[in-house]
Amino acid sequence: MPLDSSRTDATGRDPSPTDSTGAGSTDGPAGASGTAPARALRAARLGPRDVLHVGSAGLRSRPVRVVLSALGIAIGIATMIAVVGISSSSQAQLLRQLDALGTNMLVVKPGEGVFSGQEVKLPKDAPGMVGRIDGVEEVGATGDVKRSVRRTEKIPKDETGGIAVKASSERLLEVLRGKVATGTWLNAANGRYPSVVLGHVAAERLGITGPGQQVWLGDRYFTVVGVLAPMPLAPEIERSALVGWAAAQRLLGFDGHPTAVYERSTDASVRQVQKLLAPTVDPQNPQNVAVGDPSAALKAKAATEGALSTLLLGLGGIALLVGGVGVANTMIISVLERRHEIGLRRSLGATRGQIRIQFVAESLMLSGLGGVVGVALGAAATGAYASSGGLPWVVPPWAVGGGLGATLVIGTLAGLYPAVRAARLSPTLALHAA
Repeated sequence: MPLDSSRTDATGRDPSPTDSTGAGSTDGPAGASGTAPARALRAARLGPRDVLHVGSAGLRSRPVRVVLSALGIAIGIATMIAVVGISSSSQAQLLRQLDALGTNMLVVKPGEGVFSGQEVKLPKDAPGMVGRIDGVEEVGATGDVKRSVRRTEKIPKDETGGIAVKASSERLLEVLRGKVATGTWLNAANGRYPSVVLGHVAAERLGITGPGQQVWLGDRYFTVVGVLAPMPLAPEIERSALVGWAAAQRLLGFDGHPTAVYERSTDASVRQVQKLLAPTVDPQNPQNVAVGDPSAALKAKAATEGALSTLLLGLGGIALLVGGVGVANTMIISVLERRHEIGLRRSLGATRGQIRIQFVAESLMLSGLGGVVGVALGAAATGAYASSGGLPWVVPPWAVGGGLGATLVIGTLAGLYPAVRAARLSPTLALHAA
């Protein structure tokens, strides 16, 4: 039958439109030419859910190997989290103590003479002069008493346990912001009689458990009226036996010269008061007066708390690196064992890129599992340490994020080479070898 010229062009082909699939007109199955144009084949895309499925397939089939491989990552991350957490918890405790004790206390002590090299004495009215400085709110003082304190008079004089005897003013405990663990503090009544307050270290060394007991001080018995709680800003007080100022002069031959003057000032005037203390206490020889900041020791300790942590972090990094090597080794072995699977997937149309994504995803899951377990173990170790030492439990968020980020980096690097190696396998050779 001749072609209808109204439906053909100059080349004799039917110009009727085709559908979206490239087939002929809807009037006939193949159009006027009798053939349909071929469509280009495209590889199916892997969605996130597909990537998770194919990536976790190797992990589900070898659970024991997964646990052992993830263990190295978990140990490295746990070490790093625990080191950072313990260090941060200790720093938080020190900062909490500084907030409670304050950083506005200064101590005035006699220095050494410039020419004689001998220790000088502070004036007897040094506490009063310090109290008249603008900005000073509280003043307390102690004075060394050259006597020994022992549990009984039968103990030799040389066996003092390093306990010093000090005369104390009544305001000392308020200035130091200290607390009495048991008993009471020195006051205008008991401070005039043979009574003594012990620092908690001194009480332990003397075997004193509470008030009412007696100790041999000088050449007579003194009754213990109180035991102090720890004082981080004044460790010298913790190792001392404190008697009233008047009793020390009357019963122990104290000369009345203070050897330490403690003062509290407003936060805004601390630096100005620090400059005025030495000239005020000894206007003629201010160089013979030493002014100290007790809180500086706690500040320095808080600042250097992480010094040892750097070494431990390095050890944790080495453990993490070893764990990464273990993950890479596991992935290489997995590629060798799964050549048949790789060849079959390639034969069914999987591209090299999809094979690479599969094995990189598997490596990331393996490392991520170790990272999550490591973070949990490190946080638990920090909590156990903090609970045993009475510290606040602090695990910095940046440490958790950094640990998990490190596992992702390790997982990516560990899976790249095995993934590339798997993608380069020839489907024919892989199926033949299998």
